[in-house]
Amino acid sequence: MSDQRPVAEVPRAVLALLALSVAAQIAWQAVHTDHGRSAIDLPPAPSAQALRLASFGEAEAAARLTMLYLQSFDLAGGNVAPYRNLDYGRLVDWLAAILALDPRSQYPLFAAARVYADTPDPARMRIALDLVYRQFLADPDRRWPWLAHAALLAKHRLKDLAPARRYAQALDRLARAPDMPLWARQMEIFILEDMNELEAAKVMLGGLLAAGRIRDPEEQRFLRGRLEELERRLKAPQQVPAR
Repeated sequence: MSDQRPVAEVPRAVLALLALSVAAQIAWQAVHTDHGRSAIDLPPAPSAQALRLASFGEAEAAARLTMLYLQSFDLAGGNVAPYRNLDYGRLVDWLAAILALDPRSQYPLFAAARVYADTPDPARMRIALDLVYRQFLADPDRRWPWLAHAALLAKHRLKDLAPARRYAQALDRLARAPDMPLWARQMEIFILEDMNELEAAKVMLGGLLAAGRIRDPEEQRFLRGRLEELERRLKAPQQVPAR
């Protein structure tokens, strides 16, 4: 009689461990030995359902391995400009599928905001930042740090105040995490100042102080000072450009 058992009798956890081990080996080899592969070869992303079926119930581990596979593209390409050959449409589809597989993971959005958005190509940066914004809407209280970073990038790197304000507005209106710092809630006010929307900034700042959400005396003093400065700027006579 044979000592071998049918595959159907092998515990599911053992099969999952075997599958993950094989996937890890493939990903490791992809990162460290496939120097001929180009970032332009990034294939279309699988659906989240397909990834979930392939995970054998180990969604979190499968999500981490899929991120490793994704990041193997371009790492070995020797590109002078980071990620210059990546198809960002496909890239964000991969990141979205990984997040659907493991919604609690923070790493895909960290990669989008801090890695893939760090590119000299404004069009690619916008695609990465827009992904962060869309995914923030699904879980604002956990994903606010990445949207806050996206707002700063839009303001300081893209020099585009319209998306920066949209991101800052979403932070203030949707995120209620107790660990979210005041500066993240105030960003829309400061962006409005940069846009010369002084009246709107004054209204927002006055509402923030009147709502009693600011408890720290130093923060209250700082914001009252900003409010007074806005009022002075609004009352100052507007200079007529010389003809």
